[in-house]
Amino acid sequence: MQDHAEYEFTDNFKLPEKAIKDFEEYGYILVRGLLDKEEINKVLTVLQSSDAMMKENYEFEEVNKDKKTQRIIWSHPGSDVTGMVARSEKVAGTCEQLLGGEVYHYHGKMILKGAQKGARHLWHQDYGYWYNNGCLFPDMMTVFIPLDPCKKENGCLQILEGSHKCGRIDHHPVLKQAEADLQRVEEVKKTCPHKFVEMNPGDALFFHCNLLHHSSDNDSNMRRWVYICTYNKASNDPVIDHHHPRYTPLVKVPNSTIKECTNFTDMSGKEFIHPNRNASLTSHIQIVH
Repeated sequence: MQDHAEYEFTDNFKLPEKAIKDFEEYGYILVRGLLDKEEINKVLTVLQSSDAMMKENYEFEEVNKDKKTQRIIWSHPGSDVTGMVARSEKVAGTCEQLLGGEVYHYHGKMILKGAQKGARHLWHQDYGYWYNNGCLFPDMMTVFIPLDPCKKENGCLQILEGSHKCGRIDHHPVLKQAEADLQRVEEVKKTCPHKFVEMNPGDALFFHCNLLHHSSDNDSNMRRWVYICTYNKASNDPVIDHHHPRYTPLVKVPNSTIKECTNFTDMSGKEFIHPNRNASLTSHIQIVH
């Protein structure tokens, strides 16, 4: 990737005005080293030290039937280490600066692509899904944080730079996913550069909900685990009830709270979302148009 929307996180990091302009122009900013090794290891401990979170994982039927991706989704940050990341100034606070106002936690998730097993995620816009959840405006965004190296070989994120300016594109259901109109996507590619976003653990891609993105199957011997935080602007409270929360005030915490937190197993308050309990997790995909 070119470095015109790329920044390096430091202890005294303050989001520069240029970053806000880059987000508006390109639909994303990439912040290298947002989480350091200690912070990433703490997030991994949540996943690996007990089944408190992993027991909530599920899989869908995939386009490539030989591949499977484990997903874990929850509504609220909670008070464990992953919640401290989502509530931190460097994550939630940065989103507020990029969106220009108060945000709340829309949902968090782990996307766990095993080596040689992880399945592709089709070309889509996050707002292609969220539009149908009663969110009237695309005042929403995602923070994509790798826990493992994300390279072309293991299915790193691919984006069409500046495609958020196209507005919401029609999507159609493909199994349990919503796929953007591929004819439209191919036309957009002629104008918006197609980029492979290779990232190291702890890097963070902050991107707009209308940015077209995709990831391929993981055919490599490298695992690809990713932690994703999503946010909605407080003023964009959904007008219908659905499986993601309506406006819920977000209590932000200092960045130091991530390292201070020792809660790896108490998931109370997160409200995990699972297709066995939340039918709307996939039923709404059938009405994407």
